[in-house]
Amino acid sequence: MSDPSSSSHVAIADFWFDPICPWAWITSRWMKEVEQVRGVRTRFHVMSLTYLNQDKNVSDDYRKLLATAWGPVRVCMAAASHHGEEVLDQLYTEIGIRFHNKGLDRSRETLEEALDAAGLPAELAAAMDSPDYDEFIKVSHHAGMDQVGNEVGTPVISVEGIAFFGPVVTPIPRGEAAGRLWDGVRLVAGTEGFYELKRTRTTEPTFD
Repeated sequence: MSDPSSSSHVAIADFWFDPICPWAWITSRWMKEVEQVRGVRTRFHVMSLTYLNQDKNVSDDYRKLLATAWGPVRVCMAAASHHGEEVLDQLYTEIGIRFHNKGLDRSRETLEEALDAAGLPAELAAAMDSPDYDEFIKVSHHAGMDQVGNEVGTPVISVEGIAFFGPVVTPIPRGEAAGRLWDGVRLVAGTEGFYELKRTRTTEPTFD
């Protein structure tokens, strides 16, 4: 099972992300590892933690974080709208490296740098201050979240009729360890009547 070229079948894993979430970022990097050892390709879509939590009782600190979240999601949606959703793979990579690995702020300058590195027009960063793409964001958001419910967040993955939140993991599983986790997640999530398996996080996210 470790050779992705041994089978002609490639499963599409649809992945919904909000660029500000460090846990979704780790999961996305895990999926890139999975692609190397299993017959799977990740297809990225945006969701919005701000939209998800707009009517929820969250802490003041988290509310402040969410206030910065619309901008990056809007820029991702603008890029997808003008250049196709396939550009989100590289754009999310460039944004994630800057937000999470490098710890840069969520400024227009950072987003312009990410866009340029992804081969996209830096002018798309202007979308961060515009509501023009918000309805498109909500449509994309619901396409993912409606499969799993609103009591979870990001990441959401849907593959061949099986949708789930997570996995939430740190550090990033690499190589065959990534493949084994993928096998297990699909097995558990595909079990009829299975809903939850969870334990309290005891470490901060690491991006190595």
